[in-house]
Amino acid sequence: MILAALLSVVLLTQGAAPGRDPSLPPSAEQAKAALDASPRHGEYVGVPMTGGPALKTWISYPERKDKAGVVVVIQEVFGLTDWLRGVADQLAKEGFIAVAPDMVSGFGPGGGGTDSVGSRDDVVALVHKITPDEVVRRLNAVRDWALKIPAGNGKIATVGFCWGGGQSFAYAGVQSTLAAAVVFYGVSPDPAVIDVIQAPVLGHYGGDDERVDATIPPAETQMKKLGKSFEVHVYAGAGHGFLRDQSGREGANLKATQQAWPRTVAFLKEKLKS
Repeated sequence: MILAALLSVVLLTQGAAPGRDPSLPPSAEQAKAALDASPRHGEYVGVPMTGGPALKTWISYPERKDKAGVVVVIQEVFGLTDWLRGVADQLAKEGFIAVAPDMVSGFGPGGGGTDSVGSRDDVVALVHKITPDEVVRRLNAVRDWALKIPAGNGKIATVGFCWGGGQSFAYAGVQSTLAAAVVFYGVSPDPAVIDVIQAPVLGHYGGDDERVDATIPPAETQMKKLGKSFEVHVYAGAGHGFLRDQSGREGANLKATQQAWPRTVAFLKEKLKS
């Protein structure tokens, strides 16, 4: 009993929900408790966008005195959720400034964002209506704003999940100054986009995710042919969305998370160092 109580205290002081590994992002079920327990500063800001509404954005700051690299965290089709904010907080724990925009901003009822929409299905429908050009416009607005963060070191990477994973990969073909892109179970972009990618790309995929995985070999072949950096990891037995659903697939999703997250942190630290 005493040992269990001490463990709970330790996890809470490390910014983790009781019962979870504090070195990993929370699962969807753990996210709210992890955020409530986090010692790091996080807040909502409005990122201005020319010709459109301000983008409601969550920013998590690391506890460090020197300047830090910025990671733009691109949402799943479910919008700006507690889980996405939990991932941002975990990135801040690792020393990055994490910026997570609500890509639904302005599209919800009354010009609202994710939190104005009645159901998750409705959020998904709104996300699927966002055109590629609008995605780029919004990510560029976030990038331009993030470059002016006083605590930032001027280097920016993206990490995206599901829908956002595909956007992270594609944005690397649009924004030539991007330092790195991380893809979690997102579809690969068209060949024309791959042709102009300059940033190194790290991809994480569930082995049981046929639709997404079918897009990996063509992209991997083309990136290799063009001499571009594309590091691919496919996790056996894991499904789509394994970082969110860590209790799924009889342990395979958690095992994938335990392998993918440290690789992501190491990759970003290397690419975003001053």
